[in-house]
Amino acid sequence: MDSLSQIVLGGAIAAAITPAAHRRAALLAGAALATLPDLDGLLIMAFTDNPVSLMTVHRSFSHSLFVLPLLGTLIWWLYKRFGHGRVAQAPARWWWAMVLALVTHPLLDAFTVYGTQLWWPLTPPPTMWSSVFIIDPLYTIWLLLACAIAWFARARPLAQRALVAGLVLSTGYLGWSLIAKAQVDRVAAQSLAHMGLADAPRFSVPMPFNTLLWRVVAMTPQGYVVGDRSLWADHGPMQFQGYPSNVQALRQAGGVPAVQRLNWFNQGFMRAQVVDGELVLSDLRMGLEPDYNFNFAVAREHDGQWQAMAPRQVLPAYRQDGNRDVLKQRLAQMWQRIWQAPATTGAASTQ
Repeated sequence: MDSLSQIVLGGAIAAAITPAAHRRAALLAGAALATLPDLDGLLIMAFTDNPVSLMTVHRSFSHSLFVLPLLGTLIWWLYKRFGHGRVAQAPARWWWAMVLALVTHPLLDAFTVYGTQLWWPLTPPPTMWSSVFIIDPLYTIWLLLACAIAWFARARPLAQRALVAGLVLSTGYLGWSLIAKAQVDRVAAQSLAHMGLADAPRFSVPMPFNTLLWRVVAMTPQGYVVGDRSLWADHGPMQFQGYPSNVQALRQAGGVPAVQRLNWFNQGFMRAQVVDGELVLSDLRMGLEPDYNFNFAVAREHDGQWQAMAPRQVLPAYRQDGNRDVLKQRLAQMWQRIWQAPATTGAASTQ
């Protein structure tokens, strides 16, 4: 999730747990601790400029449920041992505040589609519950208001009530997002089954800034199909549009380390294109057709064989030459799509 959401979540949790007299300090400490896991990017950049590594190592060791409780305990012990302040006055409550401010960061990230390596150093595919967009105002607003009220109310009972209400409402919104996702997945499964894609790998993800409009992608032997679903406006089966991917080139380059790494990280949800003799892989989980946020040139064709190259990130069209008009237009279309069903109904073929 975005940094603001993580900051107010950590601040609200810490301030709700610690003694009322420590509330402002807890808000600041929780906010700082909740920001800490995302500073891994600075550490990773000190060791590599490989864009594939920068993407796939982020949210690994710094987001591990094995690592963060130990880190929180270490920070707590240092403050308790050498601080002689608030932590020493209420050690148990401050331990819970510090550990939970850290641990809830990767748990919240896991609700997005990016992929969070909750069990690092074990290597199952990254967790991506993909029920909220990376920025969702209806999640963040309750925590932001709660932290603001608690900051000014300090030790008064109003502060604790606001913090509890903010945590309940924001958590309830996550619960709603899972219910919405289940509804979309059920309709998508029915439509894909009618298209002969009942067993196709697929994922669903909300469109930017909301949980009313969803996007579903399913992989096919020739490429992939994309459909959208408005929980407000749509009824009946979903419509899907097919898109090609160079699956042959992807298969032939399967031994390239960057291809293997990306295939593990995004669980195979990627488009393959050959551009000027280079194999370019696009992560289908993040972006809007035809532009995806993460694109990497990973291999070069030589004498009919794919050879590894130093990976290079390729910017999507809307980020090239300051071209923001396309992005604005698509966001406007997305907003309109939330409230209006498409002109036709029925599932499309994969062709």
